[in-house]
Amino acid sequence: MPGPLADVKVIDLTAVLLGPFATQHLADMGADVVKVEPPEGDLLRLSGGSMGRDKSMGPIYMAANRNKRSLCLDLKKPAAVEVLKGLIKGAELFIHNSRPAAIERLGLGYEDLKKINPSIVYAYSLGYARKGPYGHKPAFDDLVQGVSGAASLQSRVDGEAPKFMPSLIADKTTGLHLCIAVLGALYHRKATGEGQMIEVPMLETLASFWLTEHLFGGLWKPERGTMGYDRIINKYRHPFKTLDGYICALPYTDAHWVEFFNIVERPDLAKDPRFCDRTVRPKHFSELYQVLDTLLKDRTTQEWLDAFDEADIPAMPVHTLEDLLEDPHLKATGFFTERQHPTEGPIVTFASPLDFEKTKTEFRRHAPFGIAFRRRGKMELARDASRTRRHGHDARGEEGALIDAVGDEDDGLARDARAHGVSIRLGGGFLQRPLDLRDLQVPHEAEHLQDVQRHPGPVEF
Repeated sequence: MPGPLADVKVIDLTAVLLGPFATQHLADMGADVVKVEPPEGDLLRLSGGSMGRDKSMGPIYMAANRNKRSLCLDLKKPAAVEVLKGLIKGAELFIHNSRPAAIERLGLGYEDLKKINPSIVYAYSLGYARKGPYGHKPAFDDLVQGVSGAASLQSRVDGEAPKFMPSLIADKTTGLHLCIAVLGALYHRKATGEGQMIEVPMLETLASFWLTEHLFGGLWKPERGTMGYDRIINKYRHPFKTLDGYICALPYTDAHWVEFFNIVERPDLAKDPRFCDRTVRPKHFSELYQVLDTLLKDRTTQEWLDAFDEADIPAMPVHTLEDLLEDPHLKATGFFTERQHPTEGPIVTFASPLDFEKTKTEFRRHAPFGIAFRRRGKMELARDASRTRRHGHDARGEEGALIDAVGDEDDGLARDARAHGVSIRLGGGFLQRPLDLRDLQVPHEAEHLQDVQRHPGPVEF
């Protein structure tokens, strides 16, 4: 059965990580996501791209753009904007993460697009809510980690200088919230037929994310304590050293603690007035964590895991990133899959964490292939004669709309474009089946396309 969003078409103008992370979840759930890139490609293509055969296929780009089709449009050209509007006319969702003023200058603001598609869900993310004084500012993950308080959280733990978290946490967290907001709007559209505009700012998203636990004593007026969840920002809270590594152990209930102290051969600690029940332990986390740090050094990690598992005490090993690839649980659930990529050879992909009983998520296609690898394959979308006459310029001239169709198959973007008054001159990308020359209006390219047809497998053209 197709994914739960199989009837949703998305025109995706997002770039880098925040937006693509959101739209990848939509694509995993079956939405037809058409990623629109500028001629130079998504900037994320080049992050780590030097490791790849195709330098425009960076590892983060590939990890955040599976299951999407792609078009390359130069939106500085009016004809390209018209092509995009034609595609938006038949879509359920238009999504971007550009600054609103810039997108509106292109004629792609919400007020513009709802004139051609009144029921469109128009979603965008930006750094800071547009109505506020920061609303015009550019935003990147580091900046939002700083202004949201994220970079200073570690300072509360160790008293040292602020540090960025070693993950693009602002981008990915906001991307998830953007996806959630889109699902809500699509549900409303399905029920009522109404479209609407959605704004999901990074600062407000991250502030709500941290303050869920860290508003803490600041919840009340006047304050009843300091901000910051004291157990979480305790400097002694960390994985505990074992004989051969580290372990995360978290006895949680009073019964857990009694059994834990028995296992580590310190039953006396269960009667210590500082640790004896859940009403007093929170006042003595620092002492408790320091005691725990001395109790687990004499056995291996696996020995402790076996003992804690038998007692049903929550505990897990500390993995490196490399360890994840060999984790027995992830192997058993099929989380990682080795696939043959048309340009990069064997690669490792990981599954969507969403597992629907009926409407399964599945890997349908690799991230759109690189700009560099499509050397002979530009697809130039020229308006038909009536469109050309209406706009008064030659579609193949200075005002032409340069577009590449990118994908691992002949995926119908040409037909979509033609349905909106755009004719195809030349295809680009990879094909898994022979190309029907009648699909392309390119008699002067017939010799090259016939050569393509003679190749039995995926071909570049």
